[in-house]
Amino acid sequence: MSLARVGDFFRRLSGWRALLASILAGAVYALGFAPLDVFPAMLLGLAAFVLLLDGASARPRPLRHAAWIGWGFGFGQFAAGMHWIFYPFLVDPLEHAWQIPFVLVLFPGGLALFTTLAAAVAMRFWRFSRVFVFAACYAGAEWLRGHVLTGFPWNLPGYGWGASLAILQSTALLGVYGLSLLTVLFGASLAELFGARPRWTLPVAMTALFATLWLGGVIRLESQPTAFTSVHLRLVQPNVPQDEKYVRALAPRNWQTLMSLSSRAGGVHAIQPDVVIWPEAAPPVLLQRSPDALADIAVLTGKSRVLITGNQRLVVDANGKRHFFNSLYVFGPGGRVAATYDKFHLVPFGEYLPLEDVLERIGITKLVGFPGSFSAGDGPHTVDVPGAPPAGPLICYEILFPAAVVGATRPAWFVNVTDDSWFGPWAGPRQHLLAARVRAIEEGLPLARAANTGISAVVDGKGRIVAQRGLDETGVVDALLPRAEPATPYATTGDLLFFVLLILFAALPQALLRR
Repeated sequence: MSLARVGDFFRRLSGWRALLASILAGAVYALGFAPLDVFPAMLLGLAAFVLLLDGASARPRPLRHAAWIGWGFGFGQFAAGMHWIFYPFLVDPLEHAWQIPFVLVLFPGGLALFTTLAAAVAMRFWRFSRVFVFAACYAGAEWLRGHVLTGFPWNLPGYGWGASLAILQSTALLGVYGLSLLTVLFGASLAELFGARPRWTLPVAMTALFATLWLGGVIRLESQPTAFTSVHLRLVQPNVPQDEKYVRALAPRNWQTLMSLSSRAGGVHAIQPDVVIWPEAAPPVLLQRSPDALADIAVLTGKSRVLITGNQRLVVDANGKRHFFNSLYVFGPGGRVAATYDKFHLVPFGEYLPLEDVLERIGITKLVGFPGSFSAGDGPHTVDVPGAPPAGPLICYEILFPAAVVGATRPAWFVNVTDDSWFGPWAGPRQHLLAARVRAIEEGLPLARAANTGISAVVDGKGRIVAQRGLDETGVVDALLPRAEPATPYATTGDLLFFVLLILFAALPQALLRR
């Protein structure tokens, strides 16, 4: 079958057939994300999306048809790419399993409203430079997805290049939103090949552009090898199943696992670590109220060692009201608390419940079993780490948010503590790790990532994995801390270049219309 006939097939689809085709196109697009990393599928899925919108533009009420096609594409993309979302509801199945059917429909269906918006707005200007309009609207909607209602920027189009660390180097200039914009334009440009008279100019130009990005990334990686500090890190991966973390009878075992892994002999060149890092919420007790645990930490840190760990933190205000924070502690030598950090990007339905009073009346509760919702911290910070460079702590999915990971003072490295056992045993943890690596590239900062069940890793400022411990493994990652890179252009300007490109793409059809 010729490309023109394939294009005609997609353009002729209408009604439920067009909706079904858009869902399948979205699912194909999702194959570009980790762990499969089939980026050609991502590009072809975008091309199919454009061809379906071509068909909608020729029908009565094109905006309505475009909106349905946009919703179908988004539903297919999020249902396939984020299928792991039901795993958290199986941690306590008696309490939450009944919600899974609703989550599997409402979660991708809700996120698909952003692609619905993108398709409907693009259709308004479809006759004029439709490929550029589509790219601008799609990328703009993805930026909104990363910011509206605290945001959820998971599996942005730029992450579809996870198979090519060289292309991901471009995020040091463009950021992941800028790379996403160019990626959508690349995929949409392929729709130009599916007409009676194929137009090759834009697809060839985009292929050349990404070949240039790849070559530039290769040169950047090969010409600048990883440089290290003298700080020895140990990331502890206890691999405690989520449904066993807070079982009272298993608390001594879980605590002993942390302590034995932290203090065992070995390490880089058989030298004991300077900084030990535990994952998010690793201690099975509230450290503030556990003098025995604090005494063990004092022994572990000794005279020169530092422990960084996630743990819940309790604050009682002047009115006697209790506030829980998902926090990170820095324990200096002798177990002295050197710094604390409170998570500021909380997970909806995980750490806080929107409309809490209303939803709890119908039986919907948070996945994290603490009374009430967690309180939020006041934003990213840089904390001092005794005997090591200052660090930027990020808890769990806070690492997802571009241009929102560095406080007023630039740190020398990121510490990301997380518990990816919530994300299932396959796709979720790998997608989360890729996003963390891209933050390292964007900011030019190394990353130490301790995850309960994996993947724990030390990453340099160009996104290269220096050392790692795989999924569902119990053990440690011993490595030297890489040196920070000079501040990247993206670290200085943020998403400015993305918005400049977005405006140019959006203004192009208006310029053509005036002509």
